[in-house]
Amino acid sequence: MATRNTRFAVGALAGTLALTLTACGGSDSDNAPTQAPTNASGELSGELTVWAWDQTITDVAEAFTAEHPDVTVDVVNVGTGNDQYVALQNAVAAESGGPDLAQIEYYAVPQFSIGQALADIGPMGADELDGTFTTGPWSAVAQGDNVWGLPLDSGPMAMFYNKEVFDANNVDVPTTWDEFLDAARTLKEQGIYIVNDTGDAGFTTSMIWQAGGRPYQVNDTTVSVDFADEGTAKFAELWQTMIDEELVAPISSWSDEWYQALGDGSVASLVIGAWMPGNLETGVPAGAGKWAVADMPQWSDSEFTTSENGGSSMAVMKGSDNQALAYEFLEFTAAGEGIDIRVDGGAFPATVDTLNEPGFLDREFEYFGGQKVNEVLAKSAEGVAEGWQYLPFQVYANSVFNDFSANAYNGSTPLADALTQWGDASATYGGQQGFTIE
Repeated sequence: MATRNTRFAVGALAGTLALTLTACGGSDSDNAPTQAPTNASGELSGELTVWAWDQTITDVAEAFTAEHPDVTVDVVNVGTGNDQYVALQNAVAAESGGPDLAQIEYYAVPQFSIGQALADIGPMGADELDGTFTTGPWSAVAQGDNVWGLPLDSGPMAMFYNKEVFDANNVDVPTTWDEFLDAARTLKEQGIYIVNDTGDAGFTTSMIWQAGGRPYQVNDTTVSVDFADEGTAKFAELWQTMIDEELVAPISSWSDEWYQALGDGSVASLVIGAWMPGNLETGVPAGAGKWAVADMPQWSDSEFTTSENGGSSMAVMKGSDNQALAYEFLEFTAAGEGIDIRVDGGAFPATVDTLNEPGFLDREFEYFGGQKVNEVLAKSAEGVAEGWQYLPFQVYANSVFNDFSANAYNGSTPLADALTQWGDASATYGGQQGFTIE
């Protein structure tokens, strides 16, 4: 599931992100054992600590230790998103107290990889997994000649909508963003918002990604940030209209008010990652049988294009003394038996074979009125546009997004200007941390 970035972490991050251009992270992976330890019978043996907030990892660990009784896997939830990243950076800086493996969202991978906190698992066998995963997740972990983790799941975007509300108001499901705008106007006449938004860095960058924008360019420690490209302009123009015409519900996602609005139909859709079905089922029970899933609206009719929103990887920490054993668990989790365990627990897979399995595609979701939701989501995964990059300090950038977007949503600053200001602030911060800014 995607997580929200909060301001409390900024101070800690500002102190720890300076590590990103130094050789930190504990022991050198070049000196790590290439073979996992075994007992006298040749069975895997040892202890692992995994930091993960995803509850299905505990189920995977139980399955792994059932196959390897001499292995102990301790799964620890130190918090989601920024909570964990601050703790992880602190452990890296102290060169002690950290895990053997850590769950890391895709946008945060560059921060830890460039900081030399992650082990390059390519030589351990990950190089052979190229083609196993869909484009977006794999490109997030495989950078240059290195592989910094394996995808756990993915978040190709789709439109989740309240079919009952759309039908009752004679609104067709929009296939383009122009149609989305028209639908928003029609629903607003009935006192219904088509979508909510109070400023979200993940949603904004995902929308820019789909629109063809590439504001971030990263080449090792040389970074450019430019929110004046054509894709950014397309998104900013659309969303500025949505804001100006008050077509966006001023409700923050994941709040109690948000869940209530989704349940009573006053917010009629979400454009969000493929991990959303389970959240609707548990968080919006009143929507059972009312909601459906459609393709993400398109910017043109020429080519079907989507983007990723959320999703996470798992990485072996460079400071781990059990890297080889850690990789055995990681491969089991992300490319082995753990896939089915996690999918059964509600995760949306990043593995190509799983996405093409008839049993996966044909699954009927009772909550969505029996719709074969995975057909829509798998199509989205195939349509993810290539070429997107995150900043090696994206965790910080996302954490200060609302400092600038708030002025756009309250009408005091045009959204395009707010995005430029956000980019400038991100670039300034990167320069302060030792990155070369172009």
